[in-house]
Amino acid sequence: MTLPASMRWIVMILGVMMLGVLLAGCAPAPAPAPAAKVAADPVTEEWYAPATAELAVMNRQAEGLLRDGKSAQAAALITKGQALAGRLLAAPRPTLGAMEAASDLDQLYAGMLLGNRNYGWARLSFQKNVSRWKNWRPQTEETARRLKLARDGIAECDRRIGQ
Repeated sequence: MTLPASMRWIVMILGVMMLGVLLAGCAPAPAPAPAAKVAADPVTEEWYAPATAELAVMNRQAEGLLRDGKSAQAAALITKGQALAGRLLAAPRPTLGAMEAASDLDQLYAGMLLGNRNYGWARLSFQKNVSRWKNWRPQTEETARRLKLARDGIAECDRRIGQ
């Protein structure tokens, strides 16, 4: 039995496709991926310690501006500090100094939010500090003080939300 010409073309195309699949299965394995480079720990890089000190200075400046009633300037400084804090905390194991500077920044920000009646956002900032200090090892008197300060901030938010 002979196939019509149109069917012969289909059979021939299917045969070529099957041959292509068989040949592809015989191809060599792909080259192994290059070994991943071990990323340097940011804590050991040159910029880390000066950036930590810069954030601490910014926190003190913002605190002074808030005391002087210059909340708009303090807010700008706090906003600028958030990017720096994020960079410092991106390290797998940030230093205690970096953690304290970031915590102080969040504490200032939460205080501003609390004063502006943004209780939910303030609570979230205080909660970040609770998480930070609850899980910090080794616990010291200073980390315990910071944890208590953050918990007191949450309690104040909850009190004001309930009013």
